[in-house]
Amino acid sequence: MPSLSQWYIKLSFGYLLMGFTFGALLLAHKGQPLHPALWNWLPAHIEWLLIGWVAQLTLGMAFWILPRFWKEPRRGNTTGAYVALVMLNAGIWLASLGPVYHLSPWLLVAGRLLEAGAAITFAHAVFPRVVGRDG
Repeated sequence: MPSLSQWYIKLSFGYLLMGFTFGALLLAHKGQPLHPALWNWLPAHIEWLLIGWVAQLTLGMAFWILPRFWKEPRRGNTTGAYVALVMLNAGIWLASLGPVYHLSPWLLVAGRLLEAGAAITFAHAVFPRVVGRDG
């Protein structure tokens, strides 16, 4: 497995751990109130599980599974996929912590733009690998 896929997958499991931890706290808070400010973490919980875990795990597996170039044993230029990893994680943190701490709503917009940019950058980076045998 390439090291870039390992980074995507390791980070996704970190988000899974954080998402489940805060989900368990929110669930426990429903039965026995712990602190009223705990509900502020619900958007972060959702962000970490949906984008941090599911999307990032999917991108890591896609990078690993997509075919290599036929004439070269390499995976091609991986710079775009590394940039997408950084953009995605920066977007996750901006989109999750902005609402938690009641910061500017523009942080949420910036986070979403980074996440969308990461998806486009990743697609652009791996698209040359999705060709036929003759192409």
